[in-house]
Formats: sequence, structure tokens, C-alpha cells
Amino acid sequence: MKKLILTLYVSLAFINAKAQVFIAKAGATAISFYSKSPLEDIDATCKGAVIVLNGATNDLQVKISILSFKFKNALMEEHFNENYMETEKFPNAIFKGKINEKIDYTKDSETKVTVTGKMDIHGVTKEETYEGTVKKVGNELTITCKFKIKVADYKIKVPSLYVQSIAEIVDIDVKSILEPYVKK
Repeated sequence: MKKLILTLYVSLAFINAKAQVFIAKAGATAISFYSKSPLEDIDATCKGAVIVLNGATNDLQVKISILSFKFKNALMEEHFNENYMETEKFPNAIFKGKINEKIDYTKDSETKVTVTGKMDIHGVTKEETYEGTVKKVGNELTITCKFKIKVADYKIKVPSLYVQSIAEIVDIDVKSILEPYVKK
């Protein structure tokens, strides 16, 4: 009997540990950027990203295909990918970090968090810390975060002709709903 209880306990612990992994729900992510400048405001949104959160360790990874950013103006999108982001050479933006605060993923709650990790954009990797929230309702987590990126920090060159069209600092807004990972 003790052996059966121990086996059951170990099995439940294993299942519970597996349930601690969350992934972005299909179609429930929006990552946008906004560049305000004297001549023209530029904004684009990515509706999909690969986001994985390991609740047991608080490790967070985000991978965004640069080509997935969509603009209102097709020419802007082309210039963004070819001239600034050099998407053929640097196809993804990747963040690998850790949520610094302890979160109880078994209870519904909303927690203000900081996430520290390495952001890789345009072939440049920088240590960054961002503020956001993690809200748990039922089985889903909603993560939100707003931060700024200085274009020059990631060696994104803006031709002198367009300096007044593109801001030096770009606002980033992230919202994603994550759900427990289920192995298929």
C-alpha cells in the first residue's frame, strides 16, 4: 500500500510539473511597435510569436519572426525588412529570460513582474529588464509588457535621409494569452 501511494504521489508530481509549462495560445498574441517622429508615425503588429513559459523555473522564451510584422503601408513593410532589419540576415528577434518574482500558478491572481534576460535583435544581444504583469484566470495566463528599445543599441542603421522619419526610441507593446502545454 505504501508503495502504491508513493508511486501515485510521484506520478501526480510528474503530471503537475508538466502542467507548469505554458505556450502562447494560437491567435492570442499581439506584439506591436510604434515609432513617433516629426514626419511620420510608424507602427506594425505581429499577431504570432512562439512564447514558452516554464512555471516551475520561471524561464521565459520568446521568438518572433521579423517578417511577421505587418504595416498599414506595404512600402514601409518592405523598407523595414530590407533596409533596416535586414530580415534575410537576421530573421528573428529572440528573448530568453526569467521572471524574477515568485508566482503561484495554481491560483487565479494578477502579479506585477520584472523579467530579466537577453534580447537578441539584428544580431546584437543585450541584457535587458522589462516590467509587466502575469494574470492567471482558470488555466490561462495573460502576459502583458510595455517597454522601449533604442534603435542604435541594436545597430539598426537609419539612413540620414530618413532620420526625421524614424524615432531613436521605439515603443514595444506585448500581450499574449498562454495555455498549458499538452503533448500531442
